Amino acid sequence: MLYSKALRAPPPAKGLHLKGLRGFTLAEVLITLGIIGVVAALTLPAVITNTQNKERQEALKKAYSVLQQALLMYQKDTGENITRSTFNSKTGSFKKAIFPYFNGAIDCGKGTESTACLYKTTKYRNYNNTNNINITLLDDGQYISTDGMMYFFENNSEEASGYVLIFVDVNGFNKKPNQLGRDLFAFEMVENGRILPMGAEGTKYDETVYCTKTNSATTNGIACTNKALYDASFWKGKI
Repeated sequence: MLYSKALRAPPPAKGLHLKGLRGFTLAEVLITLGIIGVVAALTLPAVITNTQNKERQEALKKAYSVLQQALLMYQKDTGENITRSTFNSKTGSFKKAIFPYFNGAIDCGKGTESTACLYKTTKYRNYNNTNNINITLLDDGQYISTDGMMYFFENNSEEASGYVLIFVDVNGFNKKPNQLGRDLFAFEMVENGRILPMGAEGTKYDETVYCTKTNSATTNGIACTNKALYDASFWKGKI
C-alpha cells in the first residue's frame, strides 16, 4: 500500500471564502419579477389572439367542408341536378334540405319565431364594429351543430334577388367578438349550385368594398370569407 497516501484526496480547505459573490437583495428580486411581469403582459395577449385566430380559421375551413359535403349527400340521395333555383323558390328550403345531414344538430327554427335560439337578434356587429348587422340576413332558418357552430340562412322566396346565403358563427353565438368577418362568415350558393365563400369571384359582395376597416355599412365584413380561407395575412392582428 505504498501509493495509498498519494492517491488519497486532500481534505477540504478550512475557512474558504468566495470573495465577490453575494445573494440577491429583495429589491433586485422585485425588480426582476416586475420586468418578467411587464414582458408577460405585453406578449401574452398576442399569444392568446393568435391562438383564437387559429381556432377560428380552422373552424371556418371545417364549416365550409361540412356544408359542401351536406349538399353533395343531398344531391346523391335525391338525384337532383342542383342549381340555385332549386332552393330560391321557397323560403327556408335550403336549410330544410341539408339539415338532416347534420347529425345531432339543434333545430332553432326561424329567426322571426319567438322560439328561435336567437330571436330578432341584435347580437352581431359589422366588421369594423360601427353598426349592427341587418337581422333579416339571419332570419330564414338557424341551427346549432354538435361542435357548437351556429348556422343562419337567408333564403327568402319573396325577395326579388332570390339569393341563397349561409352564415356560420364558427365559435358559437355565446362567444365574442360576434362580428361579420371575424367569427361570423358568409357563403353563397351561386347559380350553378356551388357553395362559394363570399368575396370569391361570382358572389354577390365584393371584398374590396365589403371587407374593409372604413365601410360602416351593416353588411361590411360579409365579403371577408374568401380572404379568411385563402389569404394567410388576413388573420394577422385580428381580435
